Amino acid sequence: MILTDSPDELRAFLEQARRVGRSVGLHPTMGSLHGGHRTIIRRAAAETDVVVVSIFVNPLQFGPGEDFDAYPRDLERDRAQAEEAGADVVFAPSTAAMFPEEPQVTVRVNRLADVLEGAHRPGHFDGVATIVTKLLALAGPCHAYFGEKDYQQLVVVRHLVDDLSLPAVVVGCPTVREPDGLALSSRNAYLSATERSAATVLYHSLLAGKRAVEERGVSDVAEVRAAMTVVAQREELFDLDYAEVVDPGTLSVPPKVGAEVRLLIAGRTGKARLIDNLAANRQED
Repeated sequence: MILTDSPDELRAFLEQARRVGRSVGLHPTMGSLHGGHRTIIRRAAAETDVVVVSIFVNPLQFGPGEDFDAYPRDLERDRAQAEEAGADVVFAPSTAAMFPEEPQVTVRVNRLADVLEGAHRPGHFDGVATIVTKLLALAGPCHAYFGEKDYQQLVVVRHLVDDLSLPAVVVGCPTVREPDGLALSSRNAYLSATERSAATVLYHSLLAGKRAVEERGVSDVAEVRAAMTVVAQREELFDLDYAEVVDPGTLSVPPKVGAEVRLLIAGRTGKARLIDNLAANRQED
């Protein structure tokens, strides 16, 4: 397996791979790899010939007071996990390699950045879109694999690729969960044992909304939102930011629950801010 911190070396290697007919899979990460990342890497390895895992804690997507400095970093551990899962290349550049100078051109996300996570983290998705554009430019034509756990990010990236005509196929990968339902996340490492137990409330809240839609046939968005909220607020160690029902493609709140919606939830347990989501499908009348 190749480990490189050089953007030029990565680009040259992948260009040569494509010249001999090999397909490229890219999984962008911020490191702190876990079972969810490994599952995505294994899928990429099954579907493409050369798998690149990028590891870059992107300063552009962190706001003031967020956990940029504290974000867990262990390159050797991440390299070993990526290799075990089937990665051929780990691209782990420094901030100076990616941004030798303060960028004068960045990507601006419009309405999609103003809702849900964007409303709580101003500028976050502009930072995400900028770094993903840069990574895709370096990777060239590829399949780009993103987890559904960060659902809003996945939607933003899909629009980014479509709107800017980037030569990538975006592949969404299902959320990987612990047996008790907690979505795997790098930020779970921040949780104490008590907070870890409390964090399962995100999944149980989503299940309450899903049951309202799929078992009770609820079409009123406010009623589904309330079903999630009441469960979330029972957990004293969880501070709810939002529980929302949205169209899965546009992230807008529909006038009523249609055939398919996405349920999203976010909040804080201890010093960890956690997000999660589930699809819900209602039988049309």
